[in-house]
Amino acid sequence: MGESWAGRGWTLHHDQRGLVLATARGSEVFHGYDVRKLSVRRGLLGHSLVVEGRPDLQLPGLPHRAAAEVRSAIQCHLALAMIRPMLASAAQWWRTFDAFLSDRAATHRWINHDEAASAVSGHVGSGAVLGRLKPDEVRLVMPLLTSDDIAVLTRIDQNPWQAVARANAQVTAHTRQSWTDFLAKVERSPLTEEQIDVVLCEDSRIRVIAAAGSGKTSVLVARTAYTLARGLVPPEQILLLAFNNDAAVELAERVTSRCTALGIPSEGVKVATFHRFGLELIGLATGHKPRIAPWVENGEELAHLAEIIERLRQESPRFRQQWDVFRMLFGSPPAPEGSKAADSYDKASGRAGLRTFRGEIVRSEGECMIANFLFMHGVNYAYEHPYDHDVSDSRHGQYRPDFHYPDVGVWHEHWALDAEGRAPREFSGYRESMRWKKALHQRHGTPLIETTWHGVMQPDGLTSLATQLRSHGLELQWDADRPIPGAPPVEQKRIVQLMRTFMTHVKSNSLTREQVAARLPDKPTPRTLRFLELYWQVHDRWEADLREHHSIDFDDMLVKAADLLEQRPHLTDHRLVMVDEFQDASQARARLTRALLHGPGRTLLAVGDDWQSINRFAGADLSVMTDFARMFGPTTTLHLQTTFRSSQSISDVASGFVRRNPAQIHKLVRSVHPGVAQPVAIIRVAHEGAIPEVVGKRLKELGEGRSPEDEPVTVQVLGRYRDDQKYLSRATIKGVDVTYRTIHRSKGLEADHVILPRVTTGRRGFPSLHHDDSVLGLAMASSDGFPHSEERRLFYVALTRARHSVTLITVIGSESPFVAELLTDPRVRVESPDGTAARPCPACGQGVLVARTSQHGPFLGCSTFPACRHVDRGQPRAVSHRRPAGPS
Repeated sequence: MGESWAGRGWTLHHDQRGLVLATARGSEVFHGYDVRKLSVRRGLLGHSLVVEGRPDLQLPGLPHRAAAEVRSAIQCHLALAMIRPMLASAAQWWRTFDAFLSDRAATHRWINHDEAASAVSGHVGSGAVLGRLKPDEVRLVMPLLTSDDIAVLTRIDQNPWQAVARANAQVTAHTRQSWTDFLAKVERSPLTEEQIDVVLCEDSRIRVIAAAGSGKTSVLVARTAYTLARGLVPPEQILLLAFNNDAAVELAERVTSRCTALGIPSEGVKVATFHRFGLELIGLATGHKPRIAPWVENGEELAHLAEIIERLRQESPRFRQQWDVFRMLFGSPPAPEGSKAADSYDKASGRAGLRTFRGEIVRSEGECMIANFLFMHGVNYAYEHPYDHDVSDSRHGQYRPDFHYPDVGVWHEHWALDAEGRAPREFSGYRESMRWKKALHQRHGTPLIETTWHGVMQPDGLTSLATQLRSHGLELQWDADRPIPGAPPVEQKRIVQLMRTFMTHVKSNSLTREQVAARLPDKPTPRTLRFLELYWQVHDRWEADLREHHSIDFDDMLVKAADLLEQRPHLTDHRLVMVDEFQDASQARARLTRALLHGPGRTLLAVGDDWQSINRFAGADLSVMTDFARMFGPTTTLHLQTTFRSSQSISDVASGFVRRNPAQIHKLVRSVHPGVAQPVAIIRVAHEGAIPEVVGKRLKELGEGRSPEDEPVTVQVLGRYRDDQKYLSRATIKGVDVTYRTIHRSKGLEADHVILPRVTTGRRGFPSLHHDDSVLGLAMASSDGFPHSEERRLFYVALTRARHSVTLITVIGSESPFVAELLTDPRVRVESPDGTAARPCPACGQGVLVARTSQHGPFLGCSTFPACRHVDRGQPRAVSHRRPAGPS
């Protein structure tokens, strides 16, 4: 390869050596940056080749076209001179990096991410080298590269992270082979391949997604024993964190037991709850171990909060009124006008809607709030009373305004209008109807009060209504103790629980008043503003009680411990940190965990299952698990998808159900136990009173055919609420070991069989209708937006406690939406007292079709009526339950 150019008495040759100039005096090679001595100069008589500093070497006779080519050749060799040192440096980097990999391979040591990141820093790829050149320079340089240059470019173009992965794979393969016997006996049963992957992975941050019954505790125990056996980390630098005392005690006992059995010293390994560890850390840092408030330590937070609220009610008439008004009128989160499903039906009028305190059924949530406001103030009103004047005609029926105040002859219309004065889109002709109604009142001279949905939802909306009512001569007298014959208001304990949940998240996220206020939407609802005004008064009193008792609560303790460790990371020296049940981590727990990782050589192994995240209202933030890398950095994710508990068929039913939640980590659960036909049974009973009998019958069936020497059959009766225990049959069944727990309390436990005694819908149904409250969004992690997502995970937890069978008992006509969903699963068996089939409602999917009769004969209707008014008389049709657009 080479090009040559000639002038009068000279030649210039261009090849890989450089530029070779030959004259009558001899030859001279210009290479590297020396080519800058050569240039092309244009004169009157043409182009000359000039050598810098050499007057005797101004060589004329260079043709015009050749001049441009010589200039390109000079540019080409200058570019080559620039990149060759970079190639040499990159080649040296790879030699050093290869030596690092070889050393680790020779010692069979894993390269974690942080070590790899340090080793990889300074890596320069071919793109970075050639990127220093202009495109035309790259084109010119490529033909001049030597085979050594090409080899270096090829080498440096490799991904060093892939080289690390290959090295770690080789280390793992060697370790897996050389430690085969240990891994087979470290736990009572040999570890699975999935479990071994977790035990041997020594990356900096490891997230383990563990399915229910997949042996995550075995993995934590085995990882501890393996680390100690290899001498990777001394025992005093290993920390295992659990979420409750029972789990911590079990984990500590198993670590000690297995290490002792293997002859591995484990003294010094620390196993603790987050709370215990946080208290000790604060004591170590400050010289004063804090005291947890007695009402917190004894689990009496709600009772103490209720006591604070009662004290404030007694001390402050203003607080009493604020609290009573909030509980009575704003206790339930509002829905947009026209969007909330009906909960009651008046057969006489055919009206579906919401039941008020007084007992009548109104059509919208705004009307319900107004009716309850009027009732609590002792105002005499009539709902949809016929107008005093007969205004019916060929186009309109008799007019019935929303409210009538007979004592003063005043009418009241509540318009379904938003902040921009718009009606719901589906309310066709609503504006025309409004104009018609207003015109009637003007024509007949009847006084009219007007309110709108947006108006009553403003902070002063109900106050404005009260002012209008008083201006017409009505007296308003609020009485929080007034007997309520109709729909009950929200129970006080629910508001107390809401306050406590909000407080937990405010504290866990270290939020100030200003920060909470900054989270408010541009147009906060009066309910939100009223709640915050109440909350901060309660919050301040809670804090005052803590100060008076020289105590802190658990949320304060976790935050303080995290603060101290962030400021003084040398307080601990735990190189291996393992956390159980990580799906239940709050922001404060996550901060404390992250602070433990400060410094080189730290490893975090966090085990959890997002499908079993059921403690959001206790402070858990699921995003800590699902968005793990955002908080902790680059992460290796491993899966434990083999369950040793439930049969494959139960796993399939449970997984298929919970997997419909979209914002979750995908997993495919495999069981070591084969599936059986229809392992889940739904038993429908005619009424709630029949549930104990069915429970007793099922327990008896499970105990049949067992001999005295057989191990007892274990059965967990799991309720959504504590008082579901009343459905447990009192009869003692020989050979059956029965326990009752709430589902929340059952997590981590298992039994041969599971019975859920009351899987129904309603105020205390499953799923709970006490859904996420919008005000909590000011302090806590947002939900995934999927209906009943946490309740669905709770249902999954219940199903996966069982090894062999699950029995769900429901009431005909009150079936849970979860039951309706499972009716489509062929692995589920359904039993009804009359032998009839159960079908989910095709319109809403939330209810079950049940037999009903009307004046037109028998038909099938949705069990959620009046929320869904689907009717099946052979020709299924959907009946709208929207409010009519015109006057009624």
